[in-house]
Amino acid sequence: MLTLFVLRHAKSDWDAGIARDFDRPINARGKAGARLMGEWLKREASLIDHIVSSPALRCAETLDLLWEGYGRILHPVWDKRAYLASVETLIDVIQDTPESAHSLLLCGHNPGCEELVELLCDGGDAQARAEAALKFPTATIAEIHFDTKYWADIGPGDGKLVRFVRPRDLDPALGPPAR
Repeated sequence: MLTLFVLRHAKSDWDAGIARDFDRPINARGKAGARLMGEWLKREASLIDHIVSSPALRCAETLDLLWEGYGRILHPVWDKRAYLASVETLIDVIQDTPESAHSLLLCGHNPGCEELVELLCDGGDAQARAEAALKFPTATIAEIHFDTKYWADIGPGDGKLVRFVRPRDLDPALGPPAR
């Protein structure tokens, strides 16, 4: 069995005055959410043995804070293909994962993360699948299991969505602001 954790980067700072989207940092709520999700991974998830991430600043900062909560620094493979990638490109990235890895954390962006979970998951927790299809918020993690030995064999409908965890599920203060 293989496990994929799809992580959308933490909440970015649209007010940072950054000219390039690639260089946009995360904001204070994003920092808290990323750290909290790292604590959740430490408590609830299996060990992660391979990480692939978009090299965008908001992904790098998300992972730095995730590791603070996780209590262990893991060094990602920075893959330019994951920056604002289509779902087809993300599947290529997943299929290129080394056979020695049993669990992969993929850090990226929407709409790719949301579309990836929808495309890969034909089974698993029905409520989690419905929530993931509705919205894939920042710093959210989807945990998908595959009944296969090889990443190269993964394709549409092969996964079972086991968990869909948002920062607001762990701390309601990290949810959307009240209007």
